Amino acid sequence: MRLNRLKLLNFRQHADSDLTFEGGLTGIIGPNGVGKSTLLEAIAWALYGGDTARGGKDTIRFARAAARAQVKVELEFELAGHQYRVVRGLTIAELYLDGGEQPIANSATAVGELLQRRVGMSRAEFFNTYFTGQKELAVMASLTATERAQFLSRVLGYERLRMAQELADQRRRDLRNEIAGMRSGMPDADLLGAQEAEARGAVDEAKSRLADAEIERSRVQSQLDALVPKWTEAQRQRDELQLLEADIRVTDIELAAQRRNLERLSVELHHVDEARVALTPLSAQLAPFDNLGQELAQLRDLAAHNGRRQALLEQETAMAAELETLRTEREGLVNAPALEEQVTLDVEAKRRYLEEAHGKLELRRTEWVRDRQEAETRRNALRAQYAELREQRDRLVARGEQGVCPTCNRPLLDHFRQVLDVLDNQLETVSADGMYFKSRLEQLEAMPEHVAELDDERKRMQQDVSALERKLARTQMGVQRLEYIGRDVTAKENRHESLAKELTEIPAGYDLARHRAVESDFERLVALSAQANRLTTQVEREPALRREQEQVTRSVASLSSRREDLGSRRTALVLSEEEFGLLRDQHASAAAQLQSASVSTAMTTSDLTNAQVALERAQGSRLELERAAARVAVLESDKLLHDELHRAYSDLRTDLNFALRPELADLASKFLNALTDGRYTELELDDKYRIVVLEEGVPKPVISGGEEDLANLVLRLAISQMIAERAGQPFSLLVLDEVFGSLDETRRQNVVSLLRGLQDRFEQVILITHIEDVRDGLDQVMEVRFNEQTGASMVTRAGASGRELAEAVAAGETPPLLSAE
Repeated sequence: MRLNRLKLLNFRQHADSDLTFEGGLTGIIGPNGVGKSTLLEAIAWALYGGDTARGGKDTIRFARAAARAQVKVELEFELAGHQYRVVRGLTIAELYLDGGEQPIANSATAVGELLQRRVGMSRAEFFNTYFTGQKELAVMASLTATERAQFLSRVLGYERLRMAQELADQRRRDLRNEIAGMRSGMPDADLLGAQEAEARGAVDEAKSRLADAEIERSRVQSQLDALVPKWTEAQRQRDELQLLEADIRVTDIELAAQRRNLERLSVELHHVDEARVALTPLSAQLAPFDNLGQELAQLRDLAAHNGRRQALLEQETAMAAELETLRTEREGLVNAPALEEQVTLDVEAKRRYLEEAHGKLELRRTEWVRDRQEAETRRNALRAQYAELREQRDRLVARGEQGVCPTCNRPLLDHFRQVLDVLDNQLETVSADGMYFKSRLEQLEAMPEHVAELDDERKRMQQDVSALERKLARTQMGVQRLEYIGRDVTAKENRHESLAKELTEIPAGYDLARHRAVESDFERLVALSAQANRLTTQVEREPALRREQEQVTRSVASLSSRREDLGSRRTALVLSEEEFGLLRDQHASAAAQLQSASVSTAMTTSDLTNAQVALERAQGSRLELERAAARVAVLESDKLLHDELHRAYSDLRTDLNFALRPELADLASKFLNALTDGRYTELELDDKYRIVVLEEGVPKPVISGGEEDLANLVLRLAISQMIAERAGQPFSLLVLDEVFGSLDETRRQNVVSLLRGLQDRFEQVILITHIEDVRDGLDQVMEVRFNEQTGASMVTRAGASGRELAEAVAAGETPPLLSAE
């Protein structure tokens, strides 16, 4: 992998940073805490996203950025001959390939999974391979021997063997559990054979009983078949007899009903004859009925008009009386508007006088209340002062000349009497002032006389204003009443005129005596008319009654003939009750026997079916046992294979770990020799993977802090080189974060020279440090500084490194000027 470019927008301290990486040694230099390691965090977040950012998503955004400002990291890099560009934000992620305009993945999950497949490493593996930090250099020193071996196995990829071995071991356990479970669930073969034999015997026995039951059922069925025709005929005759008797009963009922109808019709026809006779004299009496009705209608209409006339006359009289009363009241209220204006002026004048009196009263009352409150406040303050002075004097007297001064806290001695006299004088002064303010409060307790006089004057004026306001209200009511009476008189005069006009339009000529006589005659004729209508209705029904009488007579003759025919048919039936009962008993007995035989056959069939099911179940269990035994054999074979695989993984890991220590030690020794200018030529890893530095072939028991950092660094570089050599692709990138630790200047320069010698393996090496004096040995330098005004980190590129200047001078060229982008 090779980094080309990194852009940060509102990421941590970096508000807007843009870095371009080249080959060779690149230094990122700046004070501690300015955001150098944040650049590594941004690279990891761009590639893997998720939890690679410290503190989670909520803390990533630049502190001075707006609440919804965009957060974005854009990383461009080369891998396996392809150009990649990944863009990641808080909610978006996109991956572009070889300069394409459309992303090949456009979600956080898809981008992370695709990059992990392309890089071929998880986040932890990626950092253990490409990155080395100061805290990671001494990581093995804090681990146990087992943890050191596991750490080396993990960073070198041997951990995959352990994971594969764990998978094989898990498969062995699963196979053992499955074999044990299947064996515990497999039935006994001998028991299954006994069950199968028992089921076969039950099937044979059930078949024999079923044959006997079928023979018995056939015999009983033959007996029942012989009785069925006789029983069917007997039932037919019995049903026919019951039907005939039912028809006879129905016919007798209908015949009786028709005979009663004949009697009813005869009576009704007699009543018709009587009605015809009574109707003749009524016709003569009802001759004037129509004329009398017309006259009555006219009289009723005149009576209604006459009632309306009387009501209107009464309304006209009442209306005239009301008009007279209203006109009299209106004359008495004529002067009300002028009186209202005068009373209004009087009320306004009185109100002004009342407001002036109220203002004077409030001013004098406020002065009195203020004087009383001031006197009370002064008296209370003097009481508190008197109590405090009394307490000081009592304490002073109790302590005597050896007491201390209440002001300076020094012994009084000869000044005791002088201080006591001062306190007594103060007590007398405070007491006298208190008596004065006490008497002053007593004087101010009652309302002053001039204030009381002002209050009485205000009350009198208030009463005058109230009397005038009541008078004004009455006057205003009179004005309103005058207006109302005017409108009411006009309306009533109009109504009086309309009443007079309406009276002239009502017709006259109503005769009350004639009306009463006509009403009496008409009511008498109405009763006779109703009687005549009833008689007429009866006479009109005579044709219908005659037709109904003829129809009922024919029905009686038909029903009598049908009754005689039904009686003859009933006499012709010869089946007796004794014969029917005997056949019924014989048929029931045969049917019961057949039912019993059928039930016995069904039960035997059920027993046979159950026996066959039991036999099939036993045979199925035997087959299942055979299949389970075959499956157990396969699982046993698979388990033996995984046992061998587990042992093979253990042997392989042992061999790899055995060869790991000398190979790592050899690589680290070469690096150590170069960094120490040949002072230390050899480094070993003991059986507990602890670093042992050899000086002239002899283990050095004690090494300094700088030597320990140096040993850890060469071991970490050896691990990275071993990973690079064993990977399927060249590792062109190495990032070292604050690895100089406590190294002196010479060894720091040796580290830089060693890293330059590793460019055949790691052609792009990035050093992150706060130490300035290493920049001369670097190919490119990027400086990280903190801007106090913006609160953001700034990344600038130095114009030329020390190495570039040296090369330019040696070539006789003009060196480039140092500048910051």
